[in-house]
Amino acid sequence: MVDEHGDRRRRRPLDAAALEQLALHYVARYATSRARLIRYLNDKVRARDWQGPPADPQAIADRFVALGYIDDIAFGRARANAMRQRGLGTRRIAGALIAAGIDRDGLADIARADDAAARQAALVFARRRRLGPYAPERVGPDDRRRHIVALVRAGHDYDLAREIVDLPRENCHKNLT
Repeated sequence: MVDEHGDRRRRRPLDAAALEQLALHYVARYATSRARLIRYLNDKVRARDWQGPPADPQAIADRFVALGYIDDIAFGRARANAMRQRGLGTRRIAGALIAAGIDRDGLADIARADDAAARQAALVFARRRRLGPYAPERVGPDDRRRHIVALVRAGHDYDLAREIVDLPRENCHKNLT
């Protein structure tokens, strides 16, 4: 921080109570997983001087889980639903949940979608990105491949991506409902 004279002010070093307050503020403000909270607290400890006994971000995160402030499964479900509504596929959702620190046991149930939900998400993505039947003009072979790749990159299955791109233009609005 810089004051009005251009001098840098030193931040006070962190201690266990300040770290706990930072964690509480973070959890109150953001939906998070246990692993993301630990990562955040470790970053804070590295960025500032530490005062007192060694920091234990894992103990704070464990206590917050026990208190119900953090629920990895609920966080994962909410994140998966939001990503699915944006049109992203199962593989992309699973990757984001792994990055957020959701364990693989909870991941299987959260990321998996039934066929109808997967198809709906692919249609939403195709409409948003103007792919396949939602393209402004007729799609040639090169554009078709590019559209399929875009859907696969968004986490959708190859066969589903091909099916969506090959939908007849006149049926695309009926398929979205």
